[in-house]
Amino acid sequence: MVDAIARRISGGDCARCFRLSSQQLSGRADGRDREGTIRSVISTNGKIEPIDNFEAHAPISARIERVLVKEGDSVRKGQLLVVLDDANVRAEAARAQTQVKAAQAQLSASEQGGTQEEVLSVESQLVKAGADRDSAQRNFDALRKLQQQGAATAGEVQTAQDALATADAQLNFLRQKQTKRYSRAELARLEAQQADAQAGFVAEQDVLAQSNVRAPFDGVVYSLPVKQGGFVAAGDLLLQMADLRKVLVRAFVDEPDLGRLAPGNSIEVTWDAVPGRVWTATVTAVPSTVKLHGSRNVGETTSIVENKDLKLLPNVNVGITIVVAVHENVLVAPREAVRTDDSKPYVLQVDGHVLKRRDVVTSLSSLTQVEITGGVSARTWWRSMR
Repeated sequence: MVDAIARRISGGDCARCFRLSSQQLSGRADGRDREGTIRSVISTNGKIEPIDNFEAHAPISARIERVLVKEGDSVRKGQLLVVLDDANVRAEAARAQTQVKAAQAQLSASEQGGTQEEVLSVESQLVKAGADRDSAQRNFDALRKLQQQGAATAGEVQTAQDALATADAQLNFLRQKQTKRYSRAELARLEAQQADAQAGFVAEQDVLAQSNVRAPFDGVVYSLPVKQGGFVAAGDLLLQMADLRKVLVRAFVDEPDLGRLAPGNSIEVTWDAVPGRVWTATVTAVPSTVKLHGSRNVGETTSIVENKDLKLLPNVNVGITIVVAVHENVLVAPREAVRTDDSKPYVLQVDGHVLKRRDVVTSLSSLTQVEITGGVSARTWWRSMR
């Protein structure tokens, strides 16, 4: 095989081939050892995502009354952004508040034995029942004395005694009515009604608050799909905003490359919309699972990217280069100069006027270069290229 290659590149073709290869070598060309830098990288794609993200959705179907910002605006915490027509919500909130007050008044009255009118009525009945009871007692006592003197019959005494018992029962009933008018079950029902009314009022207040969208933190409005005067249904997206000074880059690494990843690998992020700009990050964790992404099986690794000038926008697709290894001051050769025979790498060198094969040991490789770590020295390699 070597003889065949030698015949094909004999004469000037051989010299021209190796002169081309020597120009592609990285490092110094002054006769000293050829040394250069080679990087092993994983090239893939990724997506930018916000870290602190806020989405506002319409709490009810309503008209957009005011839109106070536009996409790309920087906003401050608490700033009013979008206002919905909340007339109906305010009316519902007022009704709910009335129901709360009514339920609270009913519960308070039940705990005090009834309304003020009912309490006064019971107190009046108690006074009368007490007087009736005292009168019945005096009548009974008098008839017993008369019976002892033979001036009253046993039937009259029994009637007086029955009247006294009835007066006692009425008095006890009114006393219990004053202190224990409502049973525990009735009080529990009133408490539940009051709680339901309060929950309804809180819900209406929440809807009212959501109808006036305010920024929960400092950030940038990056999506605003609504327009002033438009109509939205309950649940429709009103806006999205985020703090874009730091963003998350999600890199999609193909399954065969996952074994090369390691925490600490540097990441270079590029975006076609900003040519020549490179953002940097670091691999913080190796993917623990593989997912289907389109037609690819990938692992996802996420990293934080500094974005102080706010150039990187949420949801944009970016190019990702993950540097898995960098070797400096090493012998590197053009990739096409390193051949393989039975999985053994070798190079062809000109020794005098003879083309010889030399087995080599390789390490890192890139799209254009291969690192040679054994089998040929940098000085020998360089001399054979001259």
